[in-house]
Amino acid sequence: MRHYKNYDVWEKAHKLTLFVYREVLICFPGSEQFDLKSQVKRAAYSIPLNFVEGCGRNTDKDFAHFLDNSFGSLQELEYTSLLAFDLEYLSKETYGKLSLFLEEVKAKLINLIKAVRRER
Repeated sequence: MRHYKNYDVWEKAHKLTLFVYREVLICFPGSEQFDLKSQVKRAAYSIPLNFVEGCGRNTDKDFAHFLDNSFGSLQELEYTSLLAFDLEYLSKETYGKLSLFLEEVKAKLINLIKAVRRER
């Protein structure tokens, strides 16, 4: 069994989620509370959450499946962030920081998915 805290990519995904909660969600107008803001929040915490769930699985195939889910949530967060930026909810600075976080987590997650698939 794997322990999620042993993975650098999980730690980065957790920090990304904290950034979204602390720096991004506060930028949304109240009218988006149950729409785009909610979607951003769910996509953000789904990244490390799927990772954790995958670590609780016994096979590499199951682990890879949950890593794929995590990657899908990352892609969703990437798009919803772009949409929020284009709607002028996020400043250029906040969007830039968020984009750097996203790219870093994406690169690490892709590398881990490839490594797990090679082990199968």
